Amino acid sequence: MLDRRRFLAFTAAGATAAVLPRFAFGQEKPFTLPPLGYPYEALEPHIDAQTMNIHHTRHHQAYVNNANAAVERWPELAKMKIEDVLRDLSKAPEAVRTAIRNNVGGHWNHTFFWDLMTPGGAKEPQGDLKAAIDQSFGGLDKMKERMNQAGAGRFGSGWAWLVVGKDGKLDVISTANQDTPLELGVRSTVLGVDVWEHAYYLKYQNRRPDYLSAWWNTVNWDKASANFAKKG
Repeated sequence: MLDRRRFLAFTAAGATAAVLPRFAFGQEKPFTLPPLGYPYEALEPHIDAQTMNIHHTRHHQAYVNNANAAVERWPELAKMKIEDVLRDLSKAPEAVRTAIRNNVGGHWNHTFFWDLMTPGGAKEPQGDLKAAIDQSFGGLDKMKERMNQAGAGRFGSGWAWLVVGKDGKLDVISTANQDTPLELGVRSTVLGVDVWEHAYYLKYQNRRPDYLSAWWNTVNWDKASANFAKKG
């Protein structure tokens, strides 16, 4: 019998091999599950391997499956850039709009989330992002405190985000369920943390603030800086 670590490594390799490039429109199933880019156990002890495995292969896969089902109801979706759809959901027919908000939104949110985490990354931002955080919040610790408050204070399920707002300044916001910052008209999304229970409950149970505090140890600050640079 495979031990737990070998089993999870095998599962991760299988999941990576099975997927196609993300947002591969024009194919029979335009939405595909993106690979993580790191093993499921890579973020331990902050996020456990079992949570990462279930979150990726079951929860995110469900959003992908349901997004593809939405394409069957509205074929034009397969030809569109999903960021444009999520910025203006009125483009979608009313009959399929909720499915797109929940499932295409969930796909976008999770794809963003996986890329924002990395094992052994830098402990804090540098350069322009650091300067902007200092200017907007008075330092990294104060920005983290705002994000943690937004995540812990989100009633039910949702996300906390660090964004560049319409005014070009950094701000912290929270969205419900699988709503994205895109529909709020932000210039760019810099950071995002998932506060649905499936993101943390196996390890942290009802201690969402503990999960949020630990999550900062996984942040890919290089990716966050690249996101900030897209502010336009």
